[in-house]
Amino acid sequence: MTAAETGALLAETMVTIIKLGGPPLIAALAVGVMIALFQAVTQINEATLTFIPKLLVLGVTMMLTGSFMFTTLATYTRLLFDRMVAIGGS
Repeated sequence: MTAAETGALLAETMVTIIKLGGPPLIAALAVGVMIALFQAVTQINEATLTFIPKLLVLGVTMMLTGSFMFTTLATYTRLLFDRMVAIGGS
């Protein structure tokens, strides 16, 4: 495996990580900011107030993007196995 192939594989890994982790993290961040603004406006300082809404939004996000995330992970896994077979065969 050459340095260029290794670099391409690393780049593909980073893109896959962003595709898999991005939607849940962005959803949790958005809900966290909205709840923080609500707490700042109403002066309610309850640490447990953010847990349930974030959990619900993460569940909805996973249901909406689950098939996309599975397809992305399956494609990346096939790519890795194909590369391993190519390395082992040469």
